[in-house]
Amino acid sequence: MTDRPLRLAVRPRDPAVKLAQPTPARLRRRWLLAGFAAVLLAAVAGLALGPVSLPPGSVAAEVLNLIPGVHLDSGLTPHEVAIVTELRLPRVVLGLLVGAMLALAGGCYQGVFRNPLADPYLLGAAAGAGLGATMAIVLRGAVDGDATNRLPGTVPLAAFAGALGAVVLAYLIGAVGGRDRGPGTLILAGVAVASFLTALQTYLLQRNVETIREVYSWLLGRLATPGWHDPRLLLPYAVVTAVVVLLHGRELDVLSVGDEEAAALGLHPQRSRYLLLAAASLGTAAAVAVSGLIGFVGLVVPHIVRLLAGASYRIILPLSMLFGAAFLALADLAARTVAAPAEIPIGVITAFLGAPFFVLVLRTTRARPT
Repeated sequence: MTDRPLRLAVRPRDPAVKLAQPTPARLRRRWLLAGFAAVLLAAVAGLALGPVSLPPGSVAAEVLNLIPGVHLDSGLTPHEVAIVTELRLPRVVLGLLVGAMLALAGGCYQGVFRNPLADPYLLGAAAGAGLGATMAIVLRGAVDGDATNRLPGTVPLAAFAGALGAVVLAYLIGAVGGRDRGPGTLILAGVAVASFLTALQTYLLQRNVETIREVYSWLLGRLATPGWHDPRLLLPYAVVTAVVVLLHGRELDVLSVGDEEAAALGLHPQRSRYLLLAAASLGTAAAVAVSGLIGFVGLVVPHIVRLLAGASYRIILPLSMLFGAAFLALADLAARTVAAPAEIPIGVITAFLGAPFFVLVLRTTRARPT
């Protein structure tokens, strides 16, 4: 599926042509309010529901008590307060941040590649993160003699480095095509890098079978976090990614008409493309580092936003952040409660929801005339 064509007003033969303004696309207030409401409802549900169910009103009052100067009587016992503030709140916040980053990166990738099937793992970020995490777990087990003895920060750092390294490698391979290469070159480079890194990971697992269970636990995704360490680790990368991508939503609208047309309108397509890909890949790598591999968020959410709210990326990107955050927080709630007291990996939940949607998008895309 392609975005609706943009009407660009620019005088022909103007020697000093500047970047033209696409047809104005405003973010309607009702959609923005709906996004914030979805985040709020998902957060309250994530804090109130679980093996120990708590009144939503009391939970909301206890969260407000965290604001300096606010003192409300929530009616919760000290044990219940600890469940809300020390166990559930960091996990819910992490889910909101990871969901927002994956959905924002998905919308950005779809705009850069002009492909509704693009997602944050397109350039090998998932394969690089998986290889990095596998190497960290294998080496940690070799040093400690116990692969299940967790060293805080080791696996996230290795996954972050692996994801960024894979994306950089894909960029370098794609650069072989010269200055006039299109987005398809980067896609093929990402597929090649992902295949190579996945093969390396499979070889490591075959040589170190004692680590398979822990590696697959990480690969299936998880939001269990020991306190506020992971949310604090992700937050600065999330802020940088959000600022850069949201400020360039207008350029994504211009890129949607094609590189030649965008260049004629005063935009440098390759420079804008690489800046946006770098920002989206940074956010993806940080999210993957703290949560493992959680698929389909970056595919499903931006596409639904596009269908419901509009095709302009000045609409898609901010709404994808909000609804992506709510989507993953609710998916994590389902992972914690569907098979309670056992917990389903969150990647299984998102795949269960996202795979049928992927097939639907693929069928719709192929059915449309080119």
